[in-house]
Amino acid sequence: MSAVDVLVVGAGPTGLAMAAQLAAFGVRARVVDRAVDRAHESRALAIQPRTLEVLAGLGVTDELLAGGNPAVQLCLHAHGRVRAVRLFDLGLGDTAYPYLLFLSQAETERILGEHLAAVGLGVERGVELVGMNQTEDGVAATLRHADGREEPVSARYVVGCDGAHSTVRHLAGIGFEGGAYPQTFVLADLEADGVAGGAAHAFVSGRGTLFLFPLRHPASWRLLVMRPPADAPPPESPVTLDEVQALADTYTGATVRLHDPIWMTNFRLHHRAATRYRAGRVFLAGDAAHIHSPAGAQGMNTGIQDAVNLGWKLAHALHGGADPSLLDTYQAERAPVGRMVLRFTDRAFVAATSTNPVVRFVRGRLAPALIPAVLAPRFVRATAFRTVSQLGIGYRRSPLSTDGPRPPRKGPRAGDRLPDTPVSGADGGTLHRLTAAPGWHLLLCGPPAAWSTGEAAGLAQRYPGRLTVHRLTESDSAGGAVPAARALRRLGLAPGASAAYLVRPDGHVGYRSGGTDLTGLTAYLDRWLPS
Repeated sequence: MSAVDVLVVGAGPTGLAMAAQLAAFGVRARVVDRAVDRAHESRALAIQPRTLEVLAGLGVTDELLAGGNPAVQLCLHAHGRVRAVRLFDLGLGDTAYPYLLFLSQAETERILGEHLAAVGLGVERGVELVGMNQTEDGVAATLRHADGREEPVSARYVVGCDGAHSTVRHLAGIGFEGGAYPQTFVLADLEADGVAGGAAHAFVSGRGTLFLFPLRHPASWRLLVMRPPADAPPPESPVTLDEVQALADTYTGATVRLHDPIWMTNFRLHHRAATRYRAGRVFLAGDAAHIHSPAGAQGMNTGIQDAVNLGWKLAHALHGGADPSLLDTYQAERAPVGRMVLRFTDRAFVAATSTNPVVRFVRGRLAPALIPAVLAPRFVRATAFRTVSQLGIGYRRSPLSTDGPRPPRKGPRAGDRLPDTPVSGADGGTLHRLTAAPGWHLLLCGPPAAWSTGEAAGLAQRYPGRLTVHRLTESDSAGGAVPAARALRRLGLAPGASAAYLVRPDGHVGYRSGGTDLTGLTAYLDRWLPS
């Protein structure tokens, strides 16, 4: 029987991100997928700012940006008029990625897969999980290879990233509650004449909305449109270009010509959530834990962030010494996010597809005229953007989130995402670049005399390879300290004040306190970091 620390089942974006996170913390996972090849269709097609942030530490974000299309404009087409809505010209100062990046899932998987290969991890394709039993100190799994050979595997942990029909979830006995929407949709990657490039397009009417999203690969456009209620072929039925063109004509008034399709399919949407994200040594992430409509481009992004949240915690558990309840915080933190995404996408989906006469009137007549006016104020767009971008997701109620004595009255609280901001002299020039390396980062903030060099060095030596200490000060006069006046203001510090911020490996604040007393911080580190 072969042995592995973590068996990752499923090699979509969530599974690949999971394996990459584990590798960053020195854990070699085994990644298997029953499909013999990766996705070559676009499927998920947009990457949110928060996902770009969490993947930046792996070194893949720049390549994602190079292959994607950072669209900043939505064109609303209704009743022969086109209204352009600027989406992301918001001047957001706390992220390096203030836009939605349109990129085919196929390209996202390719880039993540190449990253894994570069660190010596390959994906075993044509390998299916067919059996799983938990033991006292691990999981006994059975894998079936493409040639029919069955292989017993002993894993310390198993992570199911194997989608809506998750075998891991089924074998673990975890429920999957929810239902299916009645509508049938068509997806297609193709070329389209009659629409301007560099923008997303929505053709709005009482019957629904046709979307065209800008891509680069495998085609220039992704089309999404709902079939009429009476037209509900089985998902496996073939789709022809003539059918899709006829559907498009009813929305566009025959002003858009479709051609050269790469991929077309019917599909139905579900809204379901796992009853729990953990069963002993078995965990669920991504679509195995939650599925919902594509409204707001939340699905793949939520799955990748599941992986980022769980990956470092599994690594700590495997290294030993951390509080055993650390792994329980995965469900405590991510299950509420999954429920929130389900609520948000369900409401957006109903608004876009309902056949209620009032909703149809609002959608077809009022919305195209009102949306540009409503979104005209920058603060309105900023609020809406933070909702869909996942920049506002936090874990304030998590056991991992602790405010120590006299924390700053402003700035991020324990559990919040660490905001980004320029930092003089830091690698890459931002706070996120400063804290990008895998592990925990301690920000000792305040005047040059507040923190001694020996104190900072002592903390780093106490947790070698796991904790990096940075001293942030307003001036550039202190040896070894980083001049970061703007960062200190964003962290909520008044001039001359001191504070400590402990940043978790996933970029959220774990602990913060005011002043220079590190007693509470030391107790926090002793509990949650491997000794």
